[in-house]
Amino acid sequence: MRNPKTLVLALAITAALAGCTGSNSNTAASGEGGSASTGKYKIDQSKLPPMNSFKVDDLDKNINACDDFAGYANSKFLAANTIPADRTTWGAFEMLDERSQQIQKQLAEQASADKGAKGIGKLVGDLYATGMDEAKINAAGYTPIKADLDAISALTTKEQIADYIRKSAAKGDNNLFGFGAEADFKNPTMNMAYASQGGLGLPDTTYYTAANRKDKLDAYQAHVANILKLIGVPEADAAKQAADVVAFEKRLAAASFSSEQLSRDTELYYNAVSLADADKLTPNFSWTEFFKSQGVAAPATFSLAMPKFHQEVSKMLADVPAATWQSYLKFHKADAAAPYLSDAFAQENFNFYNKTLRGQEQMKERSKRVLSTIQGGAGEAMGQLYVQTSFSPEAKARMETLVKNLSTALKARIENLDWMSPDTKKKALEKWASFTPKIGYPDKWRSWEGLNTGRDSYYDNLQALQEFNYKWNLGKIGQKVDRTEWGMPPQMVNAYYNPLMNEIVFPAAILQPPFFDPNADDATNYGGIGAVIGHEMTHGYDDQGSRFDSTGKFENWWTPDDAKKFSERTGKLVTQFNEYTVLGENVNGKLTLGENIADLGGLATAYDAMKAATAGKPDPMTGGLTNDQRFFLNWATVWRRSMKDDEAKVRLSTDSHAPAQYRAIGAPANMPAFAAAFQCKAGQKMVIGDDKKVVIW
Repeated sequence: MRNPKTLVLALAITAALAGCTGSNSNTAASGEGGSASTGKYKIDQSKLPPMNSFKVDDLDKNINACDDFAGYANSKFLAANTIPADRTTWGAFEMLDERSQQIQKQLAEQASADKGAKGIGKLVGDLYATGMDEAKINAAGYTPIKADLDAISALTTKEQIADYIRKSAAKGDNNLFGFGAEADFKNPTMNMAYASQGGLGLPDTTYYTAANRKDKLDAYQAHVANILKLIGVPEADAAKQAADVVAFEKRLAAASFSSEQLSRDTELYYNAVSLADADKLTPNFSWTEFFKSQGVAAPATFSLAMPKFHQEVSKMLADVPAATWQSYLKFHKADAAAPYLSDAFAQENFNFYNKTLRGQEQMKERSKRVLSTIQGGAGEAMGQLYVQTSFSPEAKARMETLVKNLSTALKARIENLDWMSPDTKKKALEKWASFTPKIGYPDKWRSWEGLNTGRDSYYDNLQALQEFNYKWNLGKIGQKVDRTEWGMPPQMVNAYYNPLMNEIVFPAAILQPPFFDPNADDATNYGGIGAVIGHEMTHGYDDQGSRFDSTGKFENWWTPDDAKKFSERTGKLVTQFNEYTVLGENVNGKLTLGENIADLGGLATAYDAMKAATAGKPDPMTGGLTNDQRFFLNWATVWRRSMKDDEAKVRLSTDSHAPAQYRAIGAPANMPAFAAAFQCKAGQKMVIGDDKKVVIW
């Protein structure tokens, strides 16, 4: 369902390489036109889109690499590959995602047709078959949520409203705030409960106040009214109720932290309190009763993150009319369910969230929407099928070598830092020594035992899955952290660093061109997947990752003087990115700081590892380009991406990653090796002067 807050508390501290817009392909499959399988199902390669990799012919020789490196590397490709109508972005990640979805579609179709399927095959088959039954979904209208809407209509007191929130949350259905298990910041071997802010329908708090977002706020209010009309509210009443809902959310937004604040201050997520103290903070919402209703044993403490938000909710339970609460709860119930209901609901959901908010021209075909839903709720089940057809032991072994080489290069960079004291450097090396890499897919797959799905109702299947996932997550509270778990499924084109486990994770799907190609030269692979590896390692030392020690504990291991020097260096990186603009708006250098630190450190580390791997060997001058040139060009290839204007504006407010064209140039412009590779001179745009040049890790 469209409410990840209630399934797994998604902490901003899990630094991902890119937004969840990437996808996957395969490195183990046989050649074009053949099929591949090590399991029950097979993949027809002839039906898959082609691989995407760096090509010399993509270079625009009319552009000077030293003035516009992103344009030199990518402008011809982007001009020839326009954004598909059913997407808002298009580039390396999205092309791999398209390939991945085609693999997943073949797997889902076979699982759906497999009448004797059991386990993960049955789960994927049931979800896909019911999701594709458009006639039955349309015939049901909004009947699947009518009982919930009727229950909301009966709420007249603050006690009844609080009770409804508890009961719906117990089914994994709670738009109002996030609740789930995560490792204890102070004792990362154990899981504790975290409650976070939520309740908003727009991407960020700034959408409720910023003048340059008012058109989106007005469109959102119209969308609220449209959803209410679809569930039977008369037009005049729907307009008034929509205004009430927006006013309600404005009040929540005023008590909430923005995306920038949440991404750049991890400490906001940790506020350990007892149930008794939490109850005092929110007298109209009992946390003692909430834990009981969720089936979670009363803990000594839990993290009531963002307490100001929860205090405001408590006040609103007392002073907001029950009718307004009803409008708010009904809208969000219907809005969250809309993508899985009849066409009228799905179309309205698309019209606002995709078309109006992000500029998407055309709704994705039903199969893609269903596959996306499976990815969100049962991604690891699909992933288990995916790796049976689309990932090889050889790719994993090659990746392990690359990780080892990047690790060696990073250690050398830390040891040679001239700005860090021996005491802090010792702690940094302790953290380096405890990095845990995960490659491809989990060693232990999660169990789906106890989850019952069938072929009767798509919505019922999703409700069962949502509740199952929620209870699975809550079952971790008070238990030891399972270090075998993954935060992304294997078929996702992405990677991440988790500071609480000090682990770097690379799903199978990212191990393909342009990131990784077993047939490519070392320079190309180090500029692609090598830089990705370095990026994730460097997240352990970015402005937030550096606040966690080698065990994953949230603890300061810096001397005051080293912390000051680090802040001065990262401040220069903030300034660099603040000066980049998109559609007349400046990039937020603070919001994107963590990713920019990781890009800079990761690319520099990958360059060192590439030079070590190619030392003593003749430069092959592949395609007439040196090793160094191919290294930087493949880095830029990874970040080739076009984007709809509206999508770009959303990301400027919410995305901790800088726009792709600036990721292509931001780190290289600070590296003398880049200037040397392309014979750039002082004064050219890709050569940052010594007074502004950023060197951190």
